[in-house]
Formats: sequence, C-alpha cells, structure tokens
Amino acid sequence: MNTATVPEPRTAAALASRRRKTKAALERVHQAIARLRREKAQVSVAAVARRADVSRTFLYDNTKARTAVAAAMAEAGERRTQMLAEQDDEREATWRERALNAEEGLKAAQAEILIQRARIGELLGQISDLQAQWTEEAIQRITTENTTLKQRVRQLTADNRTFDERLQAARSNLRFQDRRIADLEARLTTPGSAT
Repeated sequence: MNTATVPEPRTAAALASRRRKTKAALERVHQAIARLRREKAQVSVAAVARRADVSRTFLYDNTKARTAVAAAMAEAGERRTQMLAEQDDEREATWRERALNAEEGLKAAQAEILIQRARIGELLGQISDLQAQWTEEAIQRITTENTTLKQRVRQLTADNRTFDERLQAARSNLRFQDRRIADLEARLTTPGSAT
C-alpha cells in the first residue's frame, strides 16, 4: 500500500480546518482594509492586523494577504498624494488671495501716503508764508509792546484797586457823616435837648 498519496483522515481534517481558518482570516483582512478605506484611516500592516485580528506574520507569510495589504497601502498612498496636491492647490489659492489683498492694501496705503505728503507740503508752505510775513524786527517790536502792555495792565489793576479802596473809605465816611447829621438834626428839633 502506498500511504504517501492518501492522507490520513486526521491530517485531511487538519488541512481543511487550516484552509477554512486561512480563508476566514483573508476575509477579515479584506473587511479590515475596506473599513480603513471607508474611515479614511491610514492603511498599514499593524492597522490591518489589529482590525482583522490576525498576526503580522500571517500578513507577511500569506501571499494573498500580503498582496491585498500592499495594494491598499499603494492606493492609500496615491490618495494621500492626491489629497496633498489638492491641499497644496487650496493653500496656493488662499495664498494668491492673500497676496492680492495685500497688494490692494499696499496700493491704498501708498495713495494715502501721497495724499498726506501733499497735505504736509501745503501746511509747510503756509508756515513758510506766515514766517515770511513776520520779520525778526516785527516780532521783537510786538514782543516789546506786549511786555509794555502787560506792565500797563498791572499798573492799571493796582490803581483800580487803590481807587476802589478810596471809594469804599469815602462811602464809609459819608455814611458816618450822614448819621452824625441825622443825629444833630434830631437834637435840634427836640426841645429841651439843646444844651
């Protein structure tokens, strides 16, 4: 009897069980890859092994599993490259918009600077005109007159104060004299009080 060509029933059952486990593991690997793609998560050997509940060794040793993981990683890399390119395009568009806004702001600022420079020039011209009207001699004369007028105001204020004090003294004397006259008139008009 040739025993090498006919496997024993136990060996055949073990091989069939192993094939079923491998097939189930491969199915879980494909499902894990599909879930990672839907979630847009990074596809890696570790992530697939964790999600499919298989060992990394299985993914490296099994040709179908290794091919499926490699294809998913390559596809994810392409998607990532495409996504990065789209992000770069968006960033470039944003940058262009910012640059245009900055350029517009710069033009507005330069126009405002020109307006302000023209206004400053006008004001400096007016100052020069005013300075030209007043010579040093005229300024000195006006300063002297101003000082003289201030002294005159001080003198007049002092004189006014003196006259005010004299007026108040005179009014006080007048009131005193009026009372004295009234008192004397009262004495004259009353009989028997004249002595």
